[in-house]
Amino acid sequence: MARKKVNAVKTDNLFYGRNVVRNIIALAAKEIGGVASLQGRGIRAELFGKNINVDVYLIIEFDYSMPDVAYRVQENIKRSVETMTEYKIDTVNVNVLGVRFPGAEAS
Repeated sequence: MARKKVNAVKTDNLFYGRNVVRNIIALAAKEIGGVASLQGRGIRAELFGKNINVDVYLIIEFDYSMPDVAYRVQENIKRSVETMTEYKIDTVNVNVLGVRFPGAEAS
């Protein structure tokens, strides 16, 4: 199915601005302990009807378990998007691009 770029998404009588879901995803990822920052491309969300595939690109804090942080990011994004919108999350791919060590500046 082809991806369609739009400025707003209408579901029934409700309109979502195109950055609303991206902002929900970003906040959900940053809420998790161990996430230092979004990095690189940050977030990519593809909409297929009412289903969304998400790619999130992170820097993780040193001394945190990457698998644990990735799992908690996936669960929080899924819960946040599905609670706040009418969309369903199909996949959340967490891409760890680096580690922030103590004393390093936040990016």
